[in-house]
Amino acid sequence: MSGANGSGRGTVSDSDGWTSNGKRLLVKLSGEAFCKPGVGGIDPAELELIAGEIADARNQGAEIAVVVGGGNFVRGAELAARGDIVRATADYMGMLGTIINALALKDKLESMGTPARVCSALEIRQVAEPFIRGRAIRHLEKGRVVVLGAGTGNPFFTTDTCAALRATELGCSSLLKATKVDGVYDSDPNTNPDATRYDTLTFEEAIEKRLGVLDTAAFAMCEEHNIPIVVFDFKKRGNIARVASGQAIGTTVQR
Repeated sequence: MSGANGSGRGTVSDSDGWTSNGKRLLVKLSGEAFCKPGVGGIDPAELELIAGEIADARNQGAEIAVVVGGGNFVRGAELAARGDIVRATADYMGMLGTIINALALKDKLESMGTPARVCSALEIRQVAEPFIRGRAIRHLEKGRVVVLGAGTGNPFFTTDTCAALRATELGCSSLLKATKVDGVYDSDPNTNPDATRYDTLTFEEAIEKRLGVLDTAAFAMCEEHNIPIVVFDFKKRGNIARVASGQAIGTTVQR
């Protein structure tokens, strides 16, 4: 096993026939990826799209861990801002939303023939394993998709920070930030037709320009451990598999 950036990992074969190409990737999905725009909950078609893309990348030999958000159910910061629920409680409610998404994704993956496990940062043993680093790594080595729920298990931390933390802990070679646009722009492409997309950015540039791809803590952790961030449109079929195969798509944030 290599260091935090996952370098030096060769092809790994397990007794059940699973063969890894040595790439271990962390995919960050927002809660909104599970629903239609402006609608909460889980949309079956969106769930099938997400699961199919992850399964395709896994079937190419990549080891896949997924951190899911819960904004399609609860956004802790927004709920707390209304004044009735304290921020810590609201954040824990948001973590429970991520568990719902994680369970849905795990079951959909397995219905497609892709083995998967849910690992939770909160103790919910009736529905998910506790996140234990060594156990999660073993699942990845055996070809199982590891779906990570409940964020870091602590309030006041975003699921973006969780994605950077888990990518570091699990020795991932890249963090894939799945969005609904095809990369990072200098302004909002939905409102500015002249917005320019970046092919590459340094961590310093992304922070200085306040581009909002990830929060500052997540950027700092990825920079420290040399984990590139790839921001791409997951709605375009095959994109996760393309990143897994080494194709340059979207925007890459790196040293």
